[in-house]
Amino acid sequence: MKTYDLILKRRSIRKFQQKKIDRKILLDCVNAARVAPSAANMQPLEYVVVTKALDEFFSCTRWAGYISSWSIGKDERPTAYIVILSGKELHTYSKHDAGLAAENIVLTALEHNIGSCILAALEREKLAKILAIPAEYSIELVIALGYAQHESFEERFKGSVKYWIDEQGNFHVPKKKLEEILHEEKF
Repeated sequence: MKTYDLILKRRSIRKFQQKKIDRKILLDCVNAARVAPSAANMQPLEYVVVTKALDEFFSCTRWAGYISSWSIGKDERPTAYIVILSGKELHTYSKHDAGLAAENIVLTALEHNIGSCILAALEREKLAKILAIPAEYSIELVIALGYAQHESFEERFKGSVKYWIDEQGNFHVPKKKLEEILHEEKF
């Protein structure tokens, strides 16, 4: 699949099959993150791949904030996570670098038919203890990974950004049209 098509296809997945992800695929995801652009080429990011202690890890994450009655069953949880870390003192653009790295991870995963969800709502202190992360590092983002158990569709934006779930358990995500956000030459 071409890169542009892959980008248009990518949506957050929040329920997963309990099929293990091959280690090589996880390493490919981290390697793709490693070569993402970095401000001043400082390369402040490091990564932790998590495939064990998944229940304890899951308890530190928050999901689908717009849908109050929704939950993820134990047999629907991610089968791997990639934690994006930055050194606290390396530079001030770590969050930008983390976003670029995260996109490379989720696109690489999707190329292998693996769904993903970028998580920022986290219990960072608890995760840092679980993963034995040194105090000089910050958790920027977590990428939840697994083979999708549902589909996620782009819907036309109609004044609300809130996504919803249909009767089959598929997500529908409103997105603004290109014409609504594009300005050429001047605003």
